[in-house]
Amino acid sequence: MAIFFVAGILSGGVNAVAGGGSLVSFPILLASGIPSVSSSATNTAAQVAGGISGAWGLRDRLKGQGKRIGELMLVTVLGAVAGALLLSQTKDEDFSNLVPILIFLGVLVLALKPVIAARFQRVKQGLVWAILLQLAISIYGGYFGAGMGILMLAVLGLVSTGDTHDDNALKNVLGLGINFSAAVFLAFKGAISWGPAIAVSVGSLLGAYGTARASLRMNPELLRWLVVSYGVIMGGYFAYRTWF
Repeated sequence: MAIFFVAGILSGGVNAVAGGGSLVSFPILLASGIPSVSSSATNTAAQVAGGISGAWGLRDRLKGQGKRIGELMLVTVLGAVAGALLLSQTKDEDFSNLVPILIFLGVLVLALKPVIAARFQRVKQGLVWAILLQLAISIYGGYFGAGMGILMLAVLGLVSTGDTHDDNALKNVLGLGINFSAAVFLAFKGAISWGPAIAVSVGSLLGAYGTARASLRMNPELLRWLVVSYGVIMGGYFAYRTWF
């Protein structure tokens, strides 16, 4: 439980600054022996507390963003539930084979964050594309979620009128919508391991709030590459354990 708590602190902090916190917490849950589908569901539930904390920590940056939240929250909730439904229908053996791919996908998204953001900013008809892409990201988030914060930041570049910190605050709210909606569904399905979920949640709550306030002074690029390196190591470990 102490390890889960520390993983939560790191995960919440990473999510608040650079995104990709699930690349920290999910591999630890899986390595502890929790079945793969339950590990993903538990990680989703555990991120809710950090999402609340991170959103509250940047609440002053949400002023005037009610319209954007309204435009994107409905598809966010619908997509998250769809992703959670897909996860609940996946067998542990099949999901275990997907784990290295999903981790490497999250790592790739995090590594290519600047490129993805630049590409999205060139897309015309920003709102329409933002809604469609947010739906796809939410489905992915409800299913697994590593790297979804980076993808959301890129999507918000299509409709944003504020700076990076404003976008980060909105991303935290939408990420909370994904994790909460998926967690409620997965809880009814009995897929969540509540002991580890609570331990990670408490750590995430502390890590996200403290880091959200400190994020204005931190170097997110350094943190991004540290998480990328960690993700490569963990992805390689699970690839070796699963495929060889």
